[in-house]
Amino acid sequence: MNLAAATNESLANTSNVLIYSSMAVYTLAFFAHIAEWVLGSRSKVGRTAAALSAPGAAAPAAAVKKAGAGGTAVLDRPEVITRSAAGTRDVPDGPGAAGGTFKGDLWGRIAVSLTVVAFLVEAGGVATRALSVQRAPWANMYEFSITFSTVAVGSYLVLLALKKNVRWIGLPLVTTVLLDLGIAVTTLYTDSDQLVPALHSYWLWIHVSTAIICGAVFYLGAVGTVLYLFRDSYENKLASGGTPGKFASSVMERLPSASSLDKFSYRINAAVFPLWTFTIIAGAIWAGDAWGRYWGWDPKEVWSFITWVAYAAYLHARATAGWKGRKAAYLALVAFACWLFNYYGVNIFVSGLHSYAGV
Repeated sequence: MNLAAATNESLANTSNVLIYSSMAVYTLAFFAHIAEWVLGSRSKVGRTAAALSAPGAAAPAAAVKKAGAGGTAVLDRPEVITRSAAGTRDVPDGPGAAGGTFKGDLWGRIAVSLTVVAFLVEAGGVATRALSVQRAPWANMYEFSITFSTVAVGSYLVLLALKKNVRWIGLPLVTTVLLDLGIAVTTLYTDSDQLVPALHSYWLWIHVSTAIICGAVFYLGAVGTVLYLFRDSYENKLASGGTPGKFASSVMERLPSASSLDKFSYRINAAVFPLWTFTIIAGAIWAGDAWGRYWGWDPKEVWSFITWVAYAAYLHARATAGWKGRKAAYLALVAFACWLFNYYGVNIFVSGLHSYAGV
């Protein structure tokens, strides 16, 4: 074995060690997020916020204003900041996973810190994988998966750095990343020297990288959509006089309002949709260079287009008054399901020019 081959093998082994190490740190972050939610369930902040927003709720003593000497006391309803859209309920956002408790917030910060460490370790694993193969590290499903989870976590951390109220994504995100990496290292793992000849192109850096970014951001939008559906059901039950279960109340009252979650999902999906359009165009250009035709109705091309149509339908539905809310949310989940099938289903179960799964 020559020196170059030995170096590449050493880098590949280092990459594997870093990926497994990131999984260990993500596991610690998972348990820290669990502690955040458990300790936050003891808080009364969420219940107090819900009580203040209820019709006819009594104002607290702090809201009492006195007129001049001998005047009468005037009770002012406390100001509640809402983020509702036209036609929706005026419901305040919840206090977050920590529930306003000191210990819950402390564990939440620990979870974010561990997530940052895991992200850096995983990014190092992706980088050393690239060095070992001397190309873009996403030529097969294993490489795509480890890069996908890295970008998803990176996108979440960017939102946190921008002071966005998104720490509630932490637990589902870390859980999904652990599942993604578990599948990658056990089922999808491929030796680092495999490469389909058609992939020898600079378009590998452009087309596949944008596909990974789109999938990661679409995933964050899907998480927001799922939580929106649960929170909306919770708010509907309260509005109709129902009494949600203790567990449902403890979790749902700490999330942002249904209106805020709906806006978050819409803005995320709308922001990345143009990049998904570019991804398809870039893929067509690459196909023209590699196979002499821009479009051939290959299964991967078909499902990429179906995904594009599904997200376009969702964005159009959100712009149409009669399709806002739950109907549009279902369309968003269908669109993300199309993206998932385009990745897992087409790559594993369908034969075509894009069969690069390596499993």
